[in-house]
Amino acid sequence: MFELLERVAGEEPGRAAVVTHTVSRSYGELLADARRVAAALTREGVGRLAVVDHEAPFVVPLLAGAALAGVEVTQYPPVEPDEVRDLLARLGHDVLVTDRADLSGLGARVLATHELLATDPAPSGPLPVDRPHLVLTTGTTGAPRGVRHDWSRLVRGTSRVAPAPGQRWLLAYGLHQFAGLQVLLHVLAAGATLVAPAPRRPREGLAAMRELGVTHASATPTYWRFLVAEMRSDGGPVPALRQVTLGGEAVPGPLLDVVRSTFAGASVSQVYAASEFGSTGSMRDGRPGLSVDVLDRGDDADVDMRVVDGELWIRSRTGMLGYHGEPPVDADGWRATGDLVEVDGDRVLFRGRTSEIINVGGVKVHPLPIEERVAAVPGVDMARVHGRPNAMTGAIVALEVVPSRGVDLEALRSDLRSACADLPAAARPRSIRFVDTVDTTGSKIVRSHA
Repeated sequence: MFELLERVAGEEPGRAAVVTHTVSRSYGELLADARRVAAALTREGVGRLAVVDHEAPFVVPLLAGAALAGVEVTQYPPVEPDEVRDLLARLGHDVLVTDRADLSGLGARVLATHELLATDPAPSGPLPVDRPHLVLTTGTTGAPRGVRHDWSRLVRGTSRVAPAPGQRWLLAYGLHQFAGLQVLLHVLAAGATLVAPAPRRPREGLAAMRELGVTHASATPTYWRFLVAEMRSDGGPVPALRQVTLGGEAVPGPLLDVVRSTFAGASVSQVYAASEFGSTGSMRDGRPGLSVDVLDRGDDADVDMRVVDGELWIRSRTGMLGYHGEPPVDADGWRATGDLVEVDGDRVLFRGRTSEIINVGGVKVHPLPIEERVAAVPGVDMARVHGRPNAMTGAIVALEVVPSRGVDLEALRSDLRSACADLPAAARPRSIRFVDTVDTTGSKIVRSHA
């Protein structure tokens, strides 16, 4: 990562690297900050640390400086002190980098972010051979796990990124998320600009698109649903995006249609990636799922996929080295993704996650196809299908719907039941509830619990 920052700073140090509504930092400034961080961490003898701050102008040099010093960093999600204490204990961190005053009594040594960035910079030597980085999973199906990576493998995936200094990419993910790191690495490899609103909600993202000249944006389908609903609600102008990317969840066909019609001047693509195996590339044909061309590419491919008993397996040369606290894995070996798929003609279609299956009296029900059907009903802004405990069948299918403003709820309830009437009995929603929002983690819908 540091090498990407250094390359662009060497070409044009004044080029904008990270901008917010209040701050703009150039590549040259971030490079100097990264060198300050590396010097401070080396002087303090730090080998591993956790970062709790989330403002991109500060986090980027922290990550780059740690890479230069060969220090393993984990950025925690924005959580309360008790959750930080739990993460410190589970991940074995005894050094915490933060400017938050409420995190001083948690048993870890605290290094202030602003003090690290004020250290006298030292000339940077060669990059260390090992540049570890620990990424937390989003925790949509349980407690977040630490996924071990190395920056050399992560940066390898940017080798085909073309220079694009005029691009301005929205940061809709946190840099504690693997998807956020992927956006950051792409931006640095392209010599582009990262637009980082705070907080990272769709409302602030929409404002950044309109006010800070965003040209490219990558976010989850859930984020795009909320953003389009926000835009329809406020009646403001449609941002002039050139690229819209969706990833992190299965992308329903109806949502693709909405995104294409809303951002008519933009190219629309889908990415498939995860904390464990990295990014596998993108689909730009505007159709749901992946092309069957991604399957069985051969041993020489950087990324290869296969379907085993309805589940997608993957082998990636930019993937993880293992989980924290567990034995190393074969870095280039095959691993199950947890994504259930179906090969339909020339497409690999996503049907849900193994962790999201609802067992209704012994019948396995996948929430995603039901959600896609419900989302196509007029008057539905968003839907969430999940299992709810039931004494007779073990679980039933429950449906939460965010209705469009002004819709007749009883008429919508009737339309929803009609839309699901031809589903198998076990898959029909037995509970329909109208809500203001749905349960999300990391801008992804949580379907694995009631």
